[in-house]
Amino acid sequence: MKIARFSIAGGDPRFGIVDDDELVVLTGDPMFGGYDTTGERVALSTVKLLAPVIPRSKVICVGLNYAEHKAEMGDMGAKSTTPLIFLKPNTAIVGPGDDIVIPPVEGRIVHEGELVIVIGKIGKQIKAENYADYIFGYTVGNDVSARDLMFADGQWARAKGYDTFAPIGPWIETEIDAQNLKIETFVDGEPRRHGNTADMIHKIPEIIAFASDVFTLLPGDIIMTGTPAGLGGFVDGQTIEIRIEGIGTLSNPARNR
Repeated sequence: MKIARFSIAGGDPRFGIVDDDELVVLTGDPMFGGYDTTGERVALSTVKLLAPVIPRSKVICVGLNYAEHKAEMGDMGAKSTTPLIFLKPNTAIVGPGDDIVIPPVEGRIVHEGELVIVIGKIGKQIKAENYADYIFGYTVGNDVSARDLMFADGQWARAKGYDTFAPIGPWIETEIDAQNLKIETFVDGEPRRHGNTADMIHKIPEIIAFASDVFTLLPGDIIMTGTPAGLGGFVDGQTIEIRIEGIGTLSNPARNR
C-alpha cells in the first residue's frame, strides 16, 4: 500500500492511499489514526505531493553502507565494523518536486540516492529479528552532501545538514520486502548511480538494532540507509531523479541560493 501526504491548492496537508492515478483520502495520519477513509477520491494530477512524513524527532543516516561507495571515499572510509550513523536536522526535509537549494560554499554538491526506513512505533534496543515490527514503511531519499566540506571539516554535520538536503518521497510503501530492490539515480536523465539494497554492508535488521541501541526510535523518525557508488555531482538548474524498484521515483530540481 502506498501512502501519500498531499495538499490541494495550498491547503492543509492530508493523507491518501495511492490507487492508480487517484488518491483515496484518509481521515487522518494513518501512522496514528489507522486507515479510515472519508469516501473522497482525488486525482493525483490535481494535488501537490508533500514529503510523506516530517520527522518529529530525527533523521538518522547510515554512511558508507555499500562497499564500492566506501572505497570511493578513500581515507574517509570508516574502519569500524559497525554501522556509521549520523544525524540530519528535520529542517533538511523537503518533498517531491521541491527545490534542493545549493548554498554558497566551495566545492561539489552531490546526490546520494537511498532507501529510507520510516519508523512506525516507539522502539529501544530492538532485537534484529523483531525489526519489522517497528517499520511503518519505506520511501525514497536523497542524502544531499556538500562533499568538499565533509573533507574540510573532518565531520559531516554542516556538509549534510543544510536546509533542503534531505528530499524524501513521493510516498511511503508499507507492503514491500526491501532487502532486494534496485536503486538508480539520474541527473537530467543521465544515469549516475546504481545499485541494489541486497548489496548493503549492514542490512536493515542490523541497522534497526544498532540505531535503536543508541537512540530511542519514535514514530515518524526516518533512517536513510546509504548510497551505492557512482558519479554524484550536480549544479544549479539540473534535476535529480532517484528511482527505487517497487516504491517510486523522487525528483527534485536544484537551484542556487
